Parts: sequence; C-alpha cells; structure tokens
Amino acid sequence: MKSPSAPAATATRSGTTSAPKPSAPAKSPTDLPTWVPTSTALADVCRSKLPSQALDTLGLIAKGGPYPYRSDGIVFENRESRLPRQSNGYYHEFTVVTPGSDDRGTRRVVIGGAGEQYWTADHYASFQEIDSRC
Repeated sequence: MKSPSAPAATATRSGTTSAPKPSAPAKSPTDLPTWVPTSTALADVCRSKLPSQALDTLGLIAKGGPYPYRSDGIVFENRESRLPRQSNGYYHEFTVVTPGSDDRGTRRVVIGGAGEQYWTADHYASFQEIDSRC
C-alpha cells in the first residue's frame, strides 16, 4: 500500500501528469486512504538501449514471425493494469530470448493495437515504453 502522503507529479514524454488523487477519506485512524493513479505513467527506454534479443523480437514482430515460442502473439490481458487500460485483446505479448534460460524466461515485448511497444525484463512486474526515436 502506498503512503497516504501525496506523491509528486510524474514527468512523461507527453508532459506532466497530475499527482494521484486519494480515494475516499479515512473514516478512522486505522482506515488509511489508498492512492489511485489518474493515469498510467511509464518510463521510456530507448530502443537502442534494449538487449539485442529484444531487437531480434521486434524485428520478428515487424515481419509477422515466425516466432520461436508457441505462446508468442497471445493476448496479454494486463490484469494488473500496469499498461494503459484498453479492451481485452488490445495487447499481445512476445518472448524475448534470455541467453542461458531453459524456458521462456522473464523478458517480453508487449505490443498495443495502435502499435505502441512496451518492454518488461521482470515478467510484467514493471514496463517501459519503447521509444524508437533513439
């Protein structure tokens, strides 16, 4: 649970978002309010800073495959709402090969229906939006 003190506003590529707004006020000293973000602000990562395997995956996506794993291209449901909220089926996930791993590993690229690209190195615990301009 986040601290009840208001966090600072978050800077993003598109500008500054407002600070998260509290939900209902506390009704008792033990009933602390929770903070609900007003938008999903993600840090950017330059495409050129991604591991070479992520660039390989992005290349396969651009070509339409073939993909190394049967699960590549399946719907990413965004259950934890770490990406901007969209309808089910909007996001699709693709494996980024992890050298030395005997399974799919933890690295993924997630693609949105409008072409936006996201990188996660920690199996969806966090995301960065891929900036192809750098």
